[in-house]
Amino acid sequence: MKQVTFETTPNPSTMKFIFSEPISEQSCEFPNVESTDKSPLAAKIFGFPWVSAVFLGENFVSITKQDWVDWSVLAQPLCGLLAEHVNSGQPVLLNLVAANSESDSDSPIVKQIKRVLQNEIKPVVALDGGDIAFVKYENQVLSLKMLGACSGCPSSTATLKEGIEVRMKQAFPEIQEVISV
Repeated sequence: MKQVTFETTPNPSTMKFIFSEPISEQSCEFPNVESTDKSPLAAKIFGFPWVSAVFLGENFVSITKQDWVDWSVLAQPLCGLLAEHVNSGQPVLLNLVAANSESDSDSPIVKQIKRVLQNEIKPVVALDGGDIAFVKYENQVLSLKMLGACSGCPSSTATLKEGIEVRMKQAFPEIQEVISV
């Protein structure tokens, strides 16, 4: 039986709900209820009017709320709802393709960039309830998308420029800039 706990994130509007076991092999962001067709769990969470975004990670769910409601009222009941959903055997995600998976058409440097993102960067941002997705690499500029708690977080620019960009330039000297799109 999976247990669920919660913790704050650097984004005060987002709470991270952590499962005792993995709930998904992939991560996915749901910025609105219309985007939840591939996730029965995200659709259920959006059933509450105070939800503004949901991010599913391998062993966590980050939920972003509207400003008019307080986490002290929401966090504990959400733990119960999330545990009930996954322990009942209902699906979390349906046939989702990983955004960072390597493609045969990827250039060698893009494949290497995706490996560094997957193995080094993603685990670190997941600690704060977020994720990062590769968008493109062209003209020596790496474009990434900040997801989950990292999307809209006050410290996401610092994470991107002082953490991710520094590491990517270290691994790939040809990268001139890392931007969020």
